[in-house]
Amino acid sequence: MPAIDIDTEEGRKEALRRMMLIREHEDRAGELFADGELPGFVHLYIGEEAVAVGAVGALEDEDYITSTHRGHGHCIAKGLDPQKMIAELYGKEAGYCKGKGGSMHIADVDENMLGANGIVGAGPPIAAGAAWSGKYFDEDRVALAFFGDGAVAQGQVHEAINLAATWDLPGIFLIENNQFGEGTPASKQHNIEDLSQTAEAYGIPGFTVDGMDVTAVYEAVKEARERALRGEGPTMIEAVTYRYRGHFEGDHQPYREDSDIDEWREERDPIETFKERLMDRDELTEAEFEEMQGEIADQIAKAIEFAKDADYPDPHLAYEDVYAETVPEIDHFADRLRTDGEGGDRQ
Repeated sequence: MPAIDIDTEEGRKEALRRMMLIREHEDRAGELFADGELPGFVHLYIGEEAVAVGAVGALEDEDYITSTHRGHGHCIAKGLDPQKMIAELYGKEAGYCKGKGGSMHIADVDENMLGANGIVGAGPPIAAGAAWSGKYFDEDRVALAFFGDGAVAQGQVHEAINLAATWDLPGIFLIENNQFGEGTPASKQHNIEDLSQTAEAYGIPGFTVDGMDVTAVYEAVKEARERALRGEGPTMIEAVTYRYRGHFEGDHQPYREDSDIDEWREERDPIETFKERLMDRDELTEAEFEEMQGEIADQIAKAIEFAKDADYPDPHLAYEDVYAETVPEIDHFADRLRTDGEGGDRQ
């Protein structure tokens, strides 16, 4: 999906539309999970939409991103098709990973979305590798890693940042500080107030921005991208945001009060505040907003119907895409799972 020019009216409307698309996708995914239709775990991105849209909107198509276990918003911001995403959530063959990855492992290498990841802090090392490839091949592209406040304490994250800083790699390390690492407040996990202070240890710039403001995130990432392409190395950005739902669907959240969630939602919601900003600028009417809502709701409804009607993968496909080249052991086990009658010895 092409970059957003947030300095234009058209670009601002597009930023709002992308945030609304993420919100609708996540609202419906939560409903489907509650109804028992989706297998596995689901980690929703509701409340954090401005981070994904602001960050990815400042990138170009050729730029890479890596994601987290809470990756639906990053995928949609990068331009992935909600139809194939929801099919993946259902475990259907039409999904991005042929139904074998589920909610936490959506990826599309062709779109330079290098994958959501169930391992906390696994994205930055992948992004560092992608950034190194861009520098090695002298390409005008950067790699942006999303990771949470909890991942800041992971050793592999610091290894990746240290390497990127030492080699002046064109990378952006974006901390989504949604206040909690699972059920532990960020203030009880770290000995610094602003997690962007971590950048000082590696001699790279670090900034903390309002993660509920799509414009603030956009401007910070745009500046970091320009710096990276000038050969000046990586930047760390902390976007302070808030997740409205539990760590995962089914989390009873004994670690926070409902009133705290209500306060963030009522006073700082990224969609509502940006919508009001556009209306104040006479760039959006209530009728236009409602029309946009209807179009997005229809898009997601059709995606859900597509996913429900899609086929589950044949069991023997579980052994495909495991290795780049097949090996006899994998062929043997795949044959035992075939359902088309073409398998060999099933003993």
